[in-house]
Amino acid sequence: MRCLIIDDNPQFLDAARRLLQQEGITVVGVGASSDDAIRLADQQRPDVTLVDIELGEEDGITVTRRLAQLETAPAGKLILISTHAADEFADLVATSPAIGFVPKSALSAQAIYALTDADRERHP
Repeated sequence: MRCLIIDDNPQFLDAARRLLQQEGITVVGVGASSDDAIRLADQQRPDVTLVDIELGEEDGITVTRRLAQLETAPAGKLILISTHAADEFADLVATSPAIGFVPKSALSAQAIYALTDADRERHP
């Protein structure tokens, strides 16, 4: 699986990249803004893109909407991430184009595969 990570925290980007690569996911790029997300998604065509809900002054929900509107869906499946608990963002996640949410503390290849597998079952 090819993954793109969008987060404004350089330490998290580095740690997430190392963790996911150790678990067998190829991280094809990292970025810190909506412009990075769109440019890298178009260049790299990941299978999945992780987007932080709080991107500094930007809103990760809006970023996922922008990515989902791109022709040919170059960002792949969209997954929202945050340091906050899932219940704090349940309504936002439900109305976004993301297939789900993973707390940063629970980020793993297994969590990503669980969401993408569940999405495949819902949308065969």
